Amino acid sequence: MHYKEELDKYFPTEASRIVISTSANDDFEFKQKWALDKSAQEKVVDEFNDPHSELKFIIVTAKLLTGFDSPILQTLYLDKSLKDHTLLQAICRTNRLYPHKTFGRIVDYFGVFDDAAKALEFNEESVKQVITNLSALKEQLPEAIRETLAHFAGVDRTLEGFEGLEAAQNAINSNEKKDAFALDFKYLAKLWESLSPDNLLNLYQNDYKWLAQVYESVKPASDNIGKLLWLSLGAQTTQLIHENIHGGDVHILEEYVLDADVIEDIFNHPDPKKTKQLERVLVKRFQKHADLPEFKKLSELLEALRDKAEKGLISSIEFVKELCKLAKETLQAEAALQEKSPQAALTELFLELKTDQTPAVVERIVADIDAIVRVVRFPG
Repeated sequence: MHYKEELDKYFPTEASRIVISTSANDDFEFKQKWALDKSAQEKVVDEFNDPHSELKFIIVTAKLLTGFDSPILQTLYLDKSLKDHTLLQAICRTNRLYPHKTFGRIVDYFGVFDDAAKALEFNEESVKQVITNLSALKEQLPEAIRETLAHFAGVDRTLEGFEGLEAAQNAINSNEKKDAFALDFKYLAKLWESLSPDNLLNLYQNDYKWLAQVYESVKPASDNIGKLLWLSLGAQTTQLIHENIHGGDVHILEEYVLDADVIEDIFNHPDPKKTKQLERVLVKRFQKHADLPEFKKLSELLEALRDKAEKGLISSIEFVKELCKLAKETLQAEAALQEKSPQAALTELFLELKTDQTPAVVERIVADIDAIVRVVRFPG
């Protein structure tokens, strides 16, 4: 109850809930305020698991250790002694997989982990596989940065925009080199996300930001390829890229319009830079519509084409020709999507509901509104 009172000083009251057991000895007022039957407890858990709900903290003692399944849970705050299987159960609650979650975090106020091997009655090596102290991760960070940068020996990292990215991409110009880089960067990204927002990261921010941008730029267009190596970046890394991009590839992609004239120009005047840029635009478009089967298929075709080019199975002219064909198909897929997109939902609704008595002016207003929506709409 004291914790609840303190949390309410810093967060809305809806942000935290107590899950507590009451007994026959507790007074009526206490039970009326805090008692939860099984159904009410399940509702609290469901609300906690909903990423859109306001509930962010559940305060418990000896509760929700068994039968509590919460992949969204990332951080557990400990302030009492837990040992052996009870402690292991508590730790494992934070280690369920969830989108953009790369680790589970335990904040130990009590000193449970002062002697982790003793708290968990297993041999010391197996304990190390379950938990890692942040101080150990700090020691690993400089070496992880060095090893990941080693893939780009001789690359001028002061080059900005597309030119800088192209130089980095040329340094890892085969699938083997890309996958080796991805393996090192994945380990580094996990360290970075775990340590954030530690001040130590400030020393390596520019290097890490650069590596993250390269990783995003060479990531396969299709989700089906190299799933174990090419993961989504964590929340802190994504935020870092968004906050710090100045004239990087994201801006170029936004300004680079995928239209028939551009495709025609690339096909008629092959230019390696423009071809590479078109590739990046396509990848970005496929990621934007990643949940749609037609775009998944197109992204797989692009990966197969890249693979052929890398192995020297097609000429550069043939590559450009196939790439332009893919770009045209992407335009057609986007046009088809536009046609059936919910942006014209008002028109559809109107056509369903109109009768002979509906004034003509209503139809004109509906058409005008949908025309405006089509122009000003944006993803999401």
